Amino acid sequence: MAQRTNDLGQPIGRPVPGWEIRPLPPRTPISGRLCRLEPLDAEVHSAALHNAYCQAPDGRNWTYLPYGPFESREQYAEWVRRAEQQTDPTFYAIVDAATDSPIGVASYLRIAPDMGSIEVGHLSYSPALQRTAAATEAMYLMMRRAFDELGYRRYEWKCDSLNAPSRAAALRLGFQYEGLFRDAVVYKGRNRDNAWYSIVADEWPALRTAFERWLDPANFGPEGRQILRLAQCIAEAHA
Repeated sequence: MAQRTNDLGQPIGRPVPGWEIRPLPPRTPISGRLCRLEPLDAEVHSAALHNAYCQAPDGRNWTYLPYGPFESREQYAEWVRRAEQQTDPTFYAIVDAATDSPIGVASYLRIAPDMGSIEVGHLSYSPALQRTAAATEAMYLMMRRAFDELGYRRYEWKCDSLNAPSRAAALRLGFQYEGLFRDAVVYKGRNRDNAWYSIVADEWPALRTAFERWLDPANFGPEGRQILRLAQCIAEAHA
């Protein structure tokens, strides 16, 4: 596409016709086949979540989060009570559809309705959720709400640049690496460089097709093992 210019001959970005401020994410459930996301609630979720997190007792899942690990159920419940009152971040419990057990947490944050930009973060997956199809479905469900239901145009992921699993997850899920913000954050008494990733609205239709193809029950064998990798589904959807 040819570069647009204004009357002064300066290059300008493409038009965004009919743009309107987008709604905030609602505190309502998002349901899938393998899991559902429910607004985080201390009375409903905190005890089961703490039990699920205790299945990894060394605390390694909290290294790159600004809080945790939590030494007691009561300490974690207090954190959840504070989190559930917030609108940015807006927190959700990830609930296993087969067992009705909460097994993880995710949130929307840095919500900018006027710009149509929203981030996914505060991901805290218990061992029961890690490396499962439900973990991928939870991320698909949050993307689908942001793009299809709410009409956002930019979906962000950021993490500590030293968090190799998070960086790999972002790329696996179809995010594009954008760069490094050096000395961006101080947390837990140490520096954090932020690695930034994004998906934009023009990329979403192909990614949605890829996720739905990968999540189709036909893509999993009798033991639940994937037949096609998500990366292959994404590559073929973009082809």
